[in-house]
Amino acid sequence: MALAPAGTDRAALVARRSEPTVKEGPPDALARQCLRMVDEACAEAGISRAQLQSTGVASCGPFVLQDGMVEVSTPNICGGLPGADRSLLPNDWTRIPLQAPLAEALGRVNVQNDAVAALVAERRWGALQGQDHCAYVTWSTGVGVGLCVDGSVLRGKNGNAGHAGHSFSSDGPPEATCGCGNVGDVESLVAGNAIPRRWGRDAGGLIGAAREGDAAAAEAVVQMCRVLGRMLYNLVAILDLQRISVGGSVFLHHQDFLLPRLQAEVSGRLPALTGGVLVVPAGLGHQIGDYAALAMAG
Repeated sequence: MALAPAGTDRAALVARRSEPTVKEGPPDALARQCLRMVDEACAEAGISRAQLQSTGVASCGPFVLQDGMVEVSTPNICGGLPGADRSLLPNDWTRIPLQAPLAEALGRVNVQNDAVAALVAERRWGALQGQDHCAYVTWSTGVGVGLCVDGSVLRGKNGNAGHAGHSFSSDGPPEATCGCGNVGDVESLVAGNAIPRRWGRDAGGLIGAAREGDAAAAEAVVQMCRVLGRMLYNLVAILDLQRISVGGSVFLHHQDFLLPRLQAEVSGRLPALTGGVLVVPAGLGHQIGDYAALAMAG
């Protein structure tokens, strides 16, 4: 989370806090963690919580609405979603109240999917400026997407538009089970938390080995880029996009190696749809999460 003065540009962050997301305790533990971090950041900035003018939240999804307020139902945090026999998390949560407790404490709070918020930030300050037909894709622990067509950011009935990481790529091997319970969706095949399950090494180790000429690692990277690249192509084919900005830790730490492979997966198909379409690194780089939330507050 980050604080910034109202009406300022991307250089104006004045306080920042980062820590692992709480995954134990009652379902409102996440909201209480957020409020504690807000108070700590306010103290660092020399202001009180009451002086905050607006609050933006960029959160992983999917979302469920309860009385018009966002609750989070994400497989990366909610251990109850895949069922007790398959859960890898120390909780049985299926929904996490977020917007209601934050709004009660902070007043007006705008909660959006983190990839959608990142898309807005990239269009305002980053690599998607001036683009009316575009997408932001995060390749990190999970795979998320924000979409913009004809200058309009797509959100959907519950704010879940863009969950292409949970679209199916193949039947998938048994170990390709997503935290949501899907077998063979994009996240289960290439997300940062899926790579060690499939290939026995994290993204850094696998891509590092591929750089050094390890044939098995190189083939694994080809498979990873094929899965994500085909997802990118599908987005272009369905929405007639002109540019896709990619961020997230898996991609940004290895963009020189991954970017040309992703671009080839898009450009190598149906020129009438893909001609001139660019896949580019996120202009906001590793700070995109901070500016995604800031874009929602502004």
